[in-house]
Amino acid sequence: MATTFRRSPLSLAVLGLLYGEPMHPYAIQQRIKQWGKDKVVNVGQRASLYKTINRLREADLVTVRETERDQQYPERTVYEITDAGRAAVMVWMGEMLGSPRNEFPEFPAALSFLALLGPQSTLELLTRRRELLAAVAADLATDVANSLGFGLPRVLMLEDEYLRHMAEAELGWLDAVIADLRDGRLTWTKDSLDAFAAAVGQ
Repeated sequence: MATTFRRSPLSLAVLGLLYGEPMHPYAIQQRIKQWGKDKVVNVGQRASLYKTINRLREADLVTVRETERDQQYPERTVYEITDAGRAAVMVWMGEMLGSPRNEFPEFPAALSFLALLGPQSTLELLTRRRELLAAVAADLATDVANSLGFGLPRVLMLEDEYLRHMAEAELGWLDAVIADLRDGRLTWTKDSLDAFAAAVGQ
């Protein structure tokens, strides 16, 4: 079952949290946010969370433990992980940590079609991206420092470390490309690209 289920960061998070204790979907969503895991797991839409839980249940990776009834709240279904779910978590962790995977992020896809834009538009957009990314990297650095200050074990914040280092690496690359655009070392025109395409076509 673990090898046929189409895993996702959200399904891993659900199983990971249920590995510790049974929970209802709202509690799962809140725990992900409280622990800052929403930086790496998208729980913005609760419908996606319910859909993921239903898929996990159909795959026998989670099961219903009970339905909570409280006059102050609607009925809440509490889920718990199954033995198959526990096995799946271990398989997924091994695959996700040990094997690089092309995840097809949006940014490289947009870079592959930069020829649609001119150098000036590209410069403006990448400069804006750099400013926003610098703020993200600064926030991540602050989060890591604060977590260490509170005595949080490093293993609980390795994803923040990773995200910060990836952001810093991208900042370095953006600085180099922006400098090349500003200095004219990286430039193109539609005519030059059309000429190149015609030459290659011959």
